[in-house]
Amino acid sequence: MKKIALHWQILIGIVGGILLGLLCIQFTGGKDFIIDWIKPFGTIFINLLKLIAIPLIIVSLIKGVSDLKDTTQLSGLGLRTFGMYILTTVIAVTIGLGLVNLIQPGSFISEDTRQEMLRSFGGEVQEKVDEAAEVQQTRGPLQALIDIVPENIFDSMSVNSNMLQIIFFSLLVGVAMISLPFGEIKAFKKVLDAGNAIVLKIVDLMMLFAPYGVFALIATLIAEAPSFDVFKALGMYAFTVVLGLLLLVYGVYSLFVYFFGRMNPFRFFKAILPAQLLGFSTSSSAATLPVTMECAEENLHIRKDVLSFVLPIGATINMDGTCLYQGVAAVFIAQVMGHDLTTAQQLSIILTATLASIGAAAVPGAGILMLVIVLESIGISPAGIALIFAVDRPLDMLRTATNISGDSMVALLMDRSGTGRAELAENDGA
Repeated sequence: MKKIALHWQILIGIVGGILLGLLCIQFTGGKDFIIDWIKPFGTIFINLLKLIAIPLIIVSLIKGVSDLKDTTQLSGLGLRTFGMYILTTVIAVTIGLGLVNLIQPGSFISEDTRQEMLRSFGGEVQEKVDEAAEVQQTRGPLQALIDIVPENIFDSMSVNSNMLQIIFFSLLVGVAMISLPFGEIKAFKKVLDAGNAIVLKIVDLMMLFAPYGVFALIATLIAEAPSFDVFKALGMYAFTVVLGLLLLVYGVYSLFVYFFGRMNPFRFFKAILPAQLLGFSTSSSAATLPVTMECAEENLHIRKDVLSFVLPIGATINMDGTCLYQGVAAVFIAQVMGHDLTTAQQLSIILTATLASIGAAAVPGAGILMLVIVLESIGISPAGIALIFAVDRPLDMLRTATNISGDSMVALLMDRSGTGRAELAENDGA
């Protein structure tokens, strides 16, 4: 019997989770049943993915850099990758600002709904605001640069949010390796190859549990969702964000894939569908990284030295979906509160959202903390985040799928920019 493809298994898990969630909330105690007996399996699945994220980044990034011929090749790839990530981020937040000014979702929300949401989520928002304010008070203008360099790599590896520090260390080791004679590093490269094979096998084993983990995550989301009236009041805001994400992924990314990646966009999106679905379910680019790399290698046939370099960095600094949402959310909150943002303030949103995305943790909820920084930059009270808290979780899932799509698109472009025509034709025929 032919095995069902992973993306179909995950889709079945999503549909099953929705049905179970809708069924259970119809009965007294149904929500408690899901929280007590279903939610833990979703938590276990996310923990499994986070467990392998750091070992995967360290092994794959060091191996990817050390497989390059010299530091000149590394610097060329690095500059192109970073430049492409910045470009797509600016495009994303610009699309968000254009749509939110055109649709004006802030004019659709009623005063009663606004006050209800401020009361319901005010405490939770204040906690986020205080957390961001405390961080900002202790940060100097070059603190972001300081944060990249770890003082203890073993301490950094103990927390998944320190991805930039881990990437810095891995790049440093990789650069040192390609600067040494091959004979001196031959033994260590064999260890890296073995470690990479082991990590990828662990990922394969984890993916056997993916449909069940996704099932549990979606059922929990449905059970814990706020009332329908809140969703109805925020419908236009959510519509604006979703429309922007669709335009970015299936419009802008498709153009890049077709003209610069020289690939049929339909083939591209089919190849990364398992990663998109898993990112949608987990809301974490870092947790989804193992599957993203697997799709890039097996389905898109991207060279390993390219994907091992581009994708881990993208999971950390490339937040296209999150930046688009921040542009929409910041203007939406300003509209609701009666603030007319100037052109200068909206340009400030583009700059702040782009800079804030670099180094933001690739985990669920990071977008909220980034939004606090963006709102402060234009003089809007971060307490307004309460207005969008009710729908943040499902939109976070869509943003993550967008971020993963952007990472994969840039990896394809970097691969094609360094691939000869003969090798390109061979890959397309694979």
